[in-house]
Amino acid sequence: MTAVEALQRMANKTLSGSEYLASCFDRIHQREGKVQAWECLAAPQAVSHGTGLLQNIPVGIKDIYDTRDFPTRWGTEYIRCDRSVSDASPVALLKNAGAFVMGKTVSTEFAYFSPGKTRNPYDLDRTPGGSSSGSAAAVADGMVPIALGTQTAGSITRPASYCNVIGFKPTYGLISRAGIKSFSETLDTVGYFARSVNDIALVHAALTCTQFAPLARLDLAGLKIGVIRVPSDGDLDRDVEGALDRTCQRLSAEGVAITSSLDHARELDRLVELQSLVMAFESSRCLADVYFQHADDMSDKLREILERGFAITLDEYYGARQEAERLQSRVAPLFKEVDLLLSPSAVNVAPLASGISTGDPLYSRAWTLLGLPTISLPIESGHHGMPVGMQLIAPRYRDSVLLGYSHELLARLGRYARALDE
Repeated sequence: MTAVEALQRMANKTLSGSEYLASCFDRIHQREGKVQAWECLAAPQAVSHGTGLLQNIPVGIKDIYDTRDFPTRWGTEYIRCDRSVSDASPVALLKNAGAFVMGKTVSTEFAYFSPGKTRNPYDLDRTPGGSSSGSAAAVADGMVPIALGTQTAGSITRPASYCNVIGFKPTYGLISRAGIKSFSETLDTVGYFARSVNDIALVHAALTCTQFAPLARLDLAGLKIGVIRVPSDGDLDRDVEGALDRTCQRLSAEGVAITSSLDHARELDRLVELQSLVMAFESSRCLADVYFQHADDMSDKLREILERGFAITLDEYYGARQEAERLQSRVAPLFKEVDLLLSPSAVNVAPLASGISTGDPLYSRAWTLLGLPTISLPIESGHHGMPVGMQLIAPRYRDSVLLGYSHELLARLGRYARALDE
């Protein structure tokens, strides 16, 4: 069940809130030993007493959000806070809307690249992606209908693609990050996972304090989508490229105008390198105390980016920010040619879990740096039948337009259907 479906059944008195919560706890009990999506869970006998938009809907919270009722470890083995003095703003808003916080989901170490224990529900030998590993896996496995994550490079988009769920990254700054451990102050963005776009819209309404109405069906006549890869010469697996081609063909069959000849698109390639520089510089400042106190405890990957960040000069950082702002002005003309952009969500299907990697965020870096709203839709497949997501990108603050068209496109194209690796 999606959250919206569960709410409808509760309203019709064919399902109680306690029954729905119990079913989610049962699913976790059945599958957590294999998927390992959770750091900590609410007590099974706990009940939601809230009222509102999300009454009795269980949600997972990535383990970098402050929580009053659960410990926070930020994906580490060396730092722990048993109880925060307050909930992070998104957690407080969801609870105020009646949501039931099921627990904290596994994050990579400080939401960077070093993986946690979580496995991909579609193939337990593969990574679920990162850094929002547990949130994506918990939603994919049916443990909860909704979970919160964050994205600094590709930490919503990539796990959504790998785990066959919807991953939405709103416009940068639209959702408050108060109470969320920062990694990069100009990149970190709150995002959410669900199995329907209506559920994404439901969470978005709760977090923006706006009214929710189920998304309406749309006429696609006149919709223009531009196909783009940033970087244009990125290392895209052949089967994912095939999935992108099939998506374009299917969209064309639905009457969508598809173009791959976008003026100025190649100029955006530089954004990938700029995002990496900005992330390194800002992470070294955001995690300065952690580095000074725990450098020997950190993974090599985390220590390397922080040390790289400390070596970047202020002039280099300023230059990168200014160049990114200049390139931002080159994006506006693209959206005069098309309504939305279409890109791969990830360079490949979920790789085998190596213990050192959660995959490559290459095709998300540019859009995260630009602060654009993006959504990964679970509509394709690749190697070994593993899921492949396709990423749609909209102009800043056109989040509702992106959600509306995504709902219609997913309804027409259909979600990729494959049994979980039980």
